[in-house]
Amino acid sequence: MDKRQLIMDLESVYNEYHSKVLSYVRGKVNNSEDAEDITADVFLKIQKKLEDYDEEKAAVSTWVYTIARNSVIDFYRCNRTTDELPDELSDELASEDETDSSLLRRETLQELGDALKKLSAEERSIIILHYYDGLSLTEIQKKMGLSYGQVKLRHNSALKEMRKFFSKKAADGKFSIL
Repeated sequence: MDKRQLIMDLESVYNEYHSKVLSYVRGKVNNSEDAEDITADVFLKIQKKLEDYDEEKAAVSTWVYTIARNSVIDFYRCNRTTDELPDELSDELASEDETDSSLLRRETLQELGDALKKLSAEERSIIILHYYDGLSLTEIQKKMGLSYGQVKLRHNSALKEMRKFFSKKAADGKFSIL
């Protein structure tokens, strides 16, 4: 990505998320000036890491809020002699990023649901039985009354369709910063 594109991306991320991040940080920090400093720090980190952002790992919103959350935690770590880490952040710190995982799962589940709707009922059943219920293709074959070859063929066809669906969304900019 060239330098001009990075600046345009940073500007769009800033315009989209600055007020949201500031509101989030103000809800976690008692002092308004500290909240503004932390928010500025968040966007400096975004500027430094923008080139490394991977849209396949997380949506932009999840990425931005993860940086914001970690910046608030860093603030309390650095100021631990004068400020106490709020219980909710303390719990978050100990819970292995449950909030971030929940956001990512919700976004991912929505996309997955959209992709599954594109499949035939039989392909959808095979994918759900295999990945959700944990059945092997042999078990699915017995359950659905199909030959193993038919199940494997439909499984591969469904995966191909889903890959095509996600590739198209990525090409349409559904997973990009802009």
